[in-house]
Amino acid sequence: MKNKNNYDYLLSDLTKLSGVGKKTMAILKKKKVNNIFDLLWRLPKSYTDRSLTSKINELQVGNIHTIKVIPLKYNFPRIRNLPSRVNCEDETGKIDCIFFNSYEGYIRKILPLNEEVTVSGKISIYKNKYQITNPTYVSKDSAVIEKVHNKYSLTEGISERTYNKIITQILKNLPILNEWHNEKILKLFGNEGWNSSIIKLHDPVNIGNYKSNFYRRLAYDEILSSFLVNSEIRKRIKKIKKVSKNFTKKPYENTISKLNFNLTNDQKNALKYINKDLSSKSKMFRLLQGDVGSGKTIVSLISALNVIESNFQVAFMAPTEILARQHFNLAKQLFPKNIKIKLLSSKSDNLEKKKIVQELKDHKIEIVFGTHAIFQKKIIFSKLGYIIIDEQHKFGVRQRKLLSDKGGKNCDILLMSATPIPRTLTMSIYGDMDVSIIREKPNHRKEIKTYSKLENKINDVINFVKKSIKEGNQIFWVCPLIEESKKLDHQSVIEKYRYLNKLFPNKVGLLHGKIDSKEKEKILNRFLNKEYLVLVSTTIIEVGIDFPNANIIIIENSNKFGLSQLHQLRGRVGRGSKQATCILLFKSNLSNNAKKRINILKNSNDGFKISEEDMKLRGFGDLLGFKQSGIKNFKLADPVHNEDLFLLAEEEIRIIEKENVDIKRYKPLLKLYDQADIINDLI
Repeated sequence: MKNKNNYDYLLSDLTKLSGVGKKTMAILKKKKVNNIFDLLWRLPKSYTDRSLTSKINELQVGNIHTIKVIPLKYNFPRIRNLPSRVNCEDETGKIDCIFFNSYEGYIRKILPLNEEVTVSGKISIYKNKYQITNPTYVSKDSAVIEKVHNKYSLTEGISERTYNKIITQILKNLPILNEWHNEKILKLFGNEGWNSSIIKLHDPVNIGNYKSNFYRRLAYDEILSSFLVNSEIRKRIKKIKKVSKNFTKKPYENTISKLNFNLTNDQKNALKYINKDLSSKSKMFRLLQGDVGSGKTIVSLISALNVIESNFQVAFMAPTEILARQHFNLAKQLFPKNIKIKLLSSKSDNLEKKKIVQELKDHKIEIVFGTHAIFQKKIIFSKLGYIIIDEQHKFGVRQRKLLSDKGGKNCDILLMSATPIPRTLTMSIYGDMDVSIIREKPNHRKEIKTYSKLENKINDVINFVKKSIKEGNQIFWVCPLIEESKKLDHQSVIEKYRYLNKLFPNKVGLLHGKIDSKEKEKILNRFLNKEYLVLVSTTIIEVGIDFPNANIIIIENSNKFGLSQLHQLRGRVGRGSKQATCILLFKSNLSNNAKKRINILKNSNDGFKISEEDMKLRGFGDLLGFKQSGIKNFKLADPVHNEDLFLLAEEEIRIIEKENVDIKRYKPLLKLYDQADIINDLI
């Protein structure tokens, strides 16, 4: 009898399997197959029907046949690299089995003379005689061969026969697991159990059957396991009791009076929930998600004021030094003069850095801005009460959990992201956090006008740039490659920089990934200070830096970018009150998808709507930032095709949380789907 609930077998090393030696294991591990469970998700792509046997006089050259033959004679060559040959026959004719790189002993064992053997492989002909070169299957037991065999995307070095043997072995030993779903959920999937679903998944008749109950049940398992882990982390953080921050209206009103615009309703709502968390006795772990230019920074800074008033310190981390400096300068404008603000910068000399480190320890600094350096071990805060981390720090679930622990029980955490995420993916990526969304743009910001232009109309674009520079504007010019490529017909940044520098001598900057970080900072500062009027760059300018005077962005080969990435790039302009323009340059003969992407962008400035469309066109794996965001790499579930399952899992999580269902019920699910190491002590 199969061992009930023995998920340890599925999580065990590949060497537990018969026929898997060190060489095969090394090949599989290169493909990120680390245990038996991982192999279950390498699905068959097609199959070969070897169930019908043929006579030799019925064979067709080029086709795969299964035949029963009698080996009559061995021909083992004395010269190396020549093949071994076994003469075989049946009552209708003769055929040779040809072997390259096989030992004599092995051939004698599988093809014993004068005994009937079943052989299967592709038929060829040589000197008017049929032959099978390196037969796929050879066995005295015909039942092993006479069936439908799956074909997998094989890793080089593993034969179809070996792979099928391994999978068959796993399915035969598949443990029977206790059901973790309730009757209501099971009924939605035709009462398909986990074990039967896995077996059906590898049945060749079910290849591509994505709408079946068994496939959807397994996809739902993946989604629910991911959501459960996030839910448990969120609940654990909520249980941490802290000293609440004291809130008054005065800091808020004083700051608002310094702004030359009104907060949007979304900004006010986000601030309300953040302040509620900060003033509660439960630790805050919240994401502030907003479209580019929606005003997240102002919300985070206002929320920091009452934390400081409550005698706590604030740490504000940004992805780049120039962005940290911009936030620092904004805080100096908005905050009362008595609040002690510092910027921890690589430009500061050692004496200044030591002074800042000491003042943080002595609580002489109330809010510090910087990059990840502000969380170095040597930096000790006297009373850290609030960590704000700006966009592009795409922490995964594990990193966020560590960050939450690092701050201590009295430290609230706010992460900010400018990557709008489709509805179905919010809980997959940020389910461990509470989420506030800012969709509205500030009223003083105008929508960016977006145009598309054939690249052979470059002279029109140059004339527009010249006119814009005369009007006092600055320009971003984005190219996809650093250097020219013979294989890819893209414009390179270096070539474009040379071209534009001739038109605007000494007024063009160049920025790409191979320039070191200090030099990047210098170039960006020169652009910020208007020493450069045009900045030619790769996509590294996606990071949310404010250049209020940059009102035009030109994107080369725009058809090569995803929608979300184009939207992020476009968001680098229009940060001031002037009308901004985005020009998408493209080549002729666009694909239908490329045309759709360009038209969607021209017709919308809504990042959330754009991300939904992007996912439909490209698939969630290609969406901007998702690969770095810590999103679970789903093996079966797809947020586009399985949207209903994501919403079902979200609804089920709410019920589980409301009814306080014991997480131990889902222990096999969490163990198998490789998330349990985060919440191991809970199960």
